[in-house]
Formats: sequence, C-alpha cells, structure tokens
Amino acid sequence: MDWRTVLVVLAGGAVFYATEARFGGDPAELVVIGVYVLALVLLFATDLDQRLLPDIITLPLIGLALVAFATGSGPFVHAPDELAWAAAAAILIPLGLFLLAIPFGAGAIGQGDLKLLVSVGLLAGATNLIYALVSGALLAGVIVLGLVVTRRITLKSFVPYGPFLIAGTLWVILALPPP
Repeated sequence: MDWRTVLVVLAGGAVFYATEARFGGDPAELVVIGVYVLALVLLFATDLDQRLLPDIITLPLIGLALVAFATGSGPFVHAPDELAWAAAAAILIPLGLFLLAIPFGAGAIGQGDLKLLVSVGLLAGATNLIYALVSGALLAGVIVLGLVVTRRITLKSFVPYGPFLIAGTLWVILALPPP
C-alpha cells in the first residue's frame, strides 16, 4: 500500500459522503451522480496507478449523461437548449484541446481525458465543463510546481492530468451551487 491507495480511499470516502449530502433528497439524481462519482473514483485510481483512463469506463459515462437528460434525472442540464450548449461544449472543448496538443506530440493530452470531458460537458453543462477544466488545470499547476520546486519531479517527468481533471469535476458537481 502506498500514498496513492491512501489518497484514493480518503478521497473516495469524502466524495461519497458529499454525494449523499448534496443529492440524497432526490433518489434519481442520487443514482445518476452516485454512479458517475463511483466511475470518477475508479478512473482517479486507475490514472494514478496506470496513467490511463480506459474507454470501458469513460465511454459509458457519455451514455449515462444522455440517459440522465432524457429521463430528467440529471441535476444540471434540464432544457433542450441547455443540452444543445452542453453538447456543443462537450464536442468543441475536447476537440480544441486535441488540436492545441498536436504540436507537442503524442501523449501531450490523453484521449481518455478528452472522452471524460465529453461526459462532464453533457452531464454538468457547458459552464460547469469550463469550471472543471480550469479548476483542474489550476490544481495541476500548483501541485506540479510544488513537486518541481521540491525536486520530486523534473520538467521532463510525466504527470497524468486525469486526476486533476477528475478533482475539478468533483468540485463542480459536489461543491458549486446548483444552476
């Protein structure tokens, strides 16, 4: 057992408590967000350990977001126009990040990160997708800077972005006021 195991267990416990506290009043929302959060915790652990966000988890989350909208059980995107904005952001933002990463070579941004962003956009909405992305990037910057300054990593070290993106997503889903 190393620091990653401890981090995943503590983070998992905290987010499951926060999920029930925020969405416990509506069983349909609790199921949707509970499944989504469970998948995010699993992705968090997988990316920390294997540097991978597998399609077997990321792709069904896109379907979950669409089913949540279709059944009215999603807590963030309610109206068709909100879904249109969410879908546009869920397509254009990952596509833009992919295009921006091309000059930096293969691996500059993971395909799993991009697929996860699609589900975040569809489930949480366009604005929350941006909040999750920016907060994840800021958290990554602070942590990576701290690790570089303390010489735990170098500027050439690989640091998976998925855990930071997941942290930003969890913050948006569990801590921000509802729209």
